[in-house]
Amino acid sequence: MSMNTTKSNDIAKQAAGKAAVELIQNDMLIGLGTGSTAFFFIQSLIERCRTTNLKIAAVATSQRSADQAQAGGITMYDINKVTTLDLTVDGADEIDHQKRMIKGGGGALLREKIIASSSREMIVIVDESKVVDRLGTFPLPVEVVPFAHELTHYRLGKLGYQGTFRRTAKGEMYITDNGNYIIDIVFSQGCPKPESDYAAIRSIPGVVEIGFFFNLAGRVFVGYNDGQVKLWA
Repeated sequence: MSMNTTKSNDIAKQAAGKAAVELIQNDMLIGLGTGSTAFFFIQSLIERCRTTNLKIAAVATSQRSADQAQAGGITMYDINKVTTLDLTVDGADEIDHQKRMIKGGGGALLREKIIASSSREMIVIVDESKVVDRLGTFPLPVEVVPFAHELTHYRLGKLGYQGTFRRTAKGEMYITDNGNYIIDIVFSQGCPKPESDYAAIRSIPGVVEIGFFFNLAGRVFVGYNDGQVKLWA
């Protein structure tokens, strides 16, 4: 990806994040997503709180999002003290026109799903490159427990789901905030029946969560490289 392309994508992500901030009202309890687009949303939220005296509190799907928000002065709550959230705002690695998503590129899929499903509405913010006709170009993250992880990997392969364990830049096993591993599954021809694939993968003991997100997205803000934003209601 060229520097110009990266800059254009950042413009799109920033535009989507800024548009979503306008939905936040005083005294809301917000779920903060994880990833590059969520980063721009959190920055815009911090700025709005500073300039308009907006009073909100939040929970986060990852430690890095929590650290970013707290450093910006946003009050963070313990998720174990919360039962319902007003809104969660998060990105997606892919989203189709039925609002089905693949998430987990940032490694926080389990926490993202818990928080999204506990919210009155999940607001999705993406740049235009994340909108697809068919899911499956982006690898599907599958979070698995460390115990017998090679066996879980083997059983996925036996069902036809080929993938590799995610690793850090140093080549070490990537570990989620929950202490688990991630297997990134590659679909050679996309994923025409994601609900069926979800059911098959979920049947394997050792699988904790899967990066398919169904029936969770509410309003979707799609940012474009020219700074425009379109809303899917």
